[in-house]
Amino acid sequence: MKYGIVIFPSKSLQDKANSYRKRYDPHYALIPPHITLIHTFEESDEQIKEIAEKLREAAKRFSPFQINVTKFSSFQPVNNVIYMKVEPSHEIVDLHEGLSSLLANHPQEYAFVPHITVGQKLSNDEHSDVYSSLRLQTINNEDTVDRFHLLYQLENGSWTVYETFRLGKE
Repeated sequence: MKYGIVIFPSKSLQDKANSYRKRYDPHYALIPPHITLIHTFEESDEQIKEIAEKLREAAKRFSPFQINVTKFSSFQPVNNVIYMKVEPSHEIVDLHEGLSSLLANHPQEYAFVPHITVGQKLSNDEHSDVYSSLRLQTINNEDTVDRFHLLYQLENGSWTVYETFRLGKE
């Protein structure tokens, strides 16, 4: 089964992202707006139980933290993805690295760039048009992160929560 680890931002930030995603992101109906901590990986049902236990223990070692979403950016020319940039604070980078070390047998395809995707799979012209208008906007949204989620993919391609992990000692 396919799994991934994400942070879901506040409802207000999700609403803002969705106002763009419903037009520019074909994955709009498959998963809510999120910050990917660990990209998709495959694992057996037995192994995921062990991984979930490790994630539960790891979550206790991290305290809740603030994230700042500041502007729109793009991954072009690598791919035509437009996203809301999450400033890479040491807390979110440390969380990503801590979780990555638990999943060392699942190497990540890309370097960690904290972001919330608002558009993807756009043609070059569409990407250029959309990004040229969005990049002029500032966002300046601050959010508190106090949990992360292990998701799994259903047969229809949508994602749902397997388990939620609260940061800090309970």
